[in-house]
Amino acid sequence: MKKALKRYLIPYLWITLASAVYAVGFNWCYVPNQIGFGGITGVGQIVNHLLPWAPIGTVVILLNIPLFLLGWKLLGGHLLVSSLFAMVVSSLMIDLLTALYTFQPMEPLLACIFGGVLMGASLGVVFLQGATTGGTDLIARLLKLKFAWLPMGKLLMAIDLVVIVAVALAFRSLGSALYGLVALYISSIVMDGVLYGLDNAKVAYIISDRYQAICDAIIHDIDRGVTILQGVGAYSGTEKKVLLVAFKQKQIVALKRAVKEIDPAAFLIVCEAHEVLGDGFREYKQNDL
Repeated sequence: MKKALKRYLIPYLWITLASAVYAVGFNWCYVPNQIGFGGITGVGQIVNHLLPWAPIGTVVILLNIPLFLLGWKLLGGHLLVSSLFAMVVSSLMIDLLTALYTFQPMEPLLACIFGGVLMGASLGVVFLQGATTGGTDLIARLLKLKFAWLPMGKLLMAIDLVVIVAVALAFRSLGSALYGLVALYISSIVMDGVLYGLDNAKVAYIISDRYQAICDAIIHDIDRGVTILQGVGAYSGTEKKVLLVAFKQKQIVALKRAVKEIDPAAFLIVCEAHEVLGDGFREYKQNDL
């Protein structure tokens, strides 16, 4: 029972919370400042501008129907059900918030920054739960099947550029497009940070004559695995052992201290690791983002 609760209920709670943040970010930062927004929501902005009686959220739901029918075949039922839930909740929250409260315009640059952060963070959380908010998010998820090497944020940014230009034309404002581009860039950076940056890991290369003692300290004291590589000094021609260690960000101080206490002359290189899959880190999942 607890496993089923964790597997199904908790992701939908996260999606609901993220959808609420999405609605607040859109209504607070984009609508009152007429900042161009990408995706189907941006198309909803255009329709609402031309037909003020048409609520943006309702328009988004109607435009998403053909996309969901297309995605059903390619992505399967689970992702589509969770995406349908996220799309309906976020769209209804946009309309509900519009009916309950009217946000006042703010400094456009602040709206870009905070709007981009809120939208990027909320979309990142939705994607982490195996869902999308429909529209171009769903299109990007479909393209991810073909272009698996592209980050989701960059895919969305490319698709949304076209819609932002259309929104600017509808508002007849170049500033709307330019601010929209700034917000879109911030949103894509934040989204990729949520999707990939939380898996915050580093890789260290250690060259030392006391490699075995360092190895033991890392394995037993820091609880990290070590791979011993064979190396040769290009100048001296001397054979060297090179230790390769993947570790969490929070372990960097302990690692450096352990290495330098054992061998102050040790050569240590620490690099950023974009993703680490395996024991003690993130597990690989099919159709992973």
